[in-house]
Amino acid sequence: MDYAKSLSQRLAAPVSKCVSASASMTQQLLAGPAPRPRPYRVCNGDRSVRKGVMAPSLAELLRQAQSALALPAPIALVLDEDGTAVETESFFRTLEEGTALMALSKGQSWTAPKTRGYQVSLSRKPPRRIDVASVTFDLYKTHPKDLGCLNVKATLYGSYTMSYDLRCYGARRLVK
Repeated sequence: MDYAKSLSQRLAAPVSKCVSASASMTQQLLAGPAPRPRPYRVCNGDRSVRKGVMAPSLAELLRQAQSALALPAPIALVLDEDGTAVETESFFRTLEEGTALMALSKGQSWTAPKTRGYQVSLSRKPPRRIDVASVTFDLYKTHPKDLGCLNVKATLYGSYTMSYDLRCYGARRLVK
């Protein structure tokens, strides 16, 4: 009898370890990988400060936005373009990367931007080009016996384009 008890205790220990290891592995596999952080653009209520933040969840985005914009807690997030509140994790997951959001402190409300459309401010603006005219000459041959062809293309004020294609065929054709 004592032998049976000792044998059952010896067998029960490895089996219980195996069962617990199996259960924890199953939980890890079912949980899936953690969501990866995605980029978002956040601004304060008057759009004077804009920051880029990375967050995998709504709670983390709220924390990141509050920290980046130095706003007092609690804050609420709304879409910058139309003021739609971002309150649930399921709605947050539908947002695209780079979505512009506005962080509002208590007592603040969303207002439409003064100018139509979303204004993106660049740290370095590209230089404004004022092209009056741009002329290009292309020389090419369509056949080895040809004298050659000339294409002249002129662009005025960056929007109006004119081109002329002068084709010089073989000497025999030219004489005829």
